[in-house]
Amino acid sequence: MELNADFSTRTVVHSEKTEWLASPMAGVDRRMLDRIGAEVARATSIVRYAPGSQFSEHTHTGGEEFIVLDGVFQDDYGDFPAGTYVRNPPTTAHTPGSEPGCTIFVKLWQFDPDDRNQFHKTMADELGAPVDGVATAELHRDDREVVTYSHLDPGATLNNTDPGGIEMLVIGGSVTENGETLGKGAWLRLPIGAPFSAVAGLDGAKVWMKTGHLRHVAPPAV
Repeated sequence: MELNADFSTRTVVHSEKTEWLASPMAGVDRRMLDRIGAEVARATSIVRYAPGSQFSEHTHTGGEEFIVLDGVFQDDYGDFPAGTYVRNPPTTAHTPGSEPGCTIFVKLWQFDPDDRNQFHKTMADELGAPVDGVATAELHRDDREVVTYSHLDPGATLNNTDPGGIEMLVIGGSVTENGETLGKGAWLRLPIGAPFSAVAGLDGAKVWMKTGHLRHVAPPAV
């Protein structure tokens, strides 16, 4: 399966306007944003766990990173409430689920195969002092990518010209980018070489961003 697999074009998905699709596990649904592969795939998705649902234990051969958007995600490593950023590198295993229910934004098979840096962070706790109405937290940095989280005041502008492609998820509020309003749940991917500039709406915005990673696009090696 290929979905939004042309990484040379600007791509936007207003995820909250798309339908939920059932996963192989009862009670777990997803909204696919991009995908290369079948059930084992290089994938970016929003996944919803119904209360009491759980996946069977599995190993993330290609790594997994996610943000808890609402509710509480639970696995062998702890309980992770909304606002938590988690990286589970290749070779890590867990049994994910949620007693109260939760929604996560998750990326699979997009790690350096040699990465073994497992951690989680409360994103808001990492924010620095605002500059021109934008407070930013650097969540992760390596030779392949930079991952950040930003709070924008109403009307504030967020710019980024990092090489290697840009990806953004609007977690709260809204921004206007390239003349298009991107509200909560909107996902944007810009190709290598494209600059990013977005202005926050009347309620400000909370955005997650990753840069540099599109130089390393590849399907899972299975």
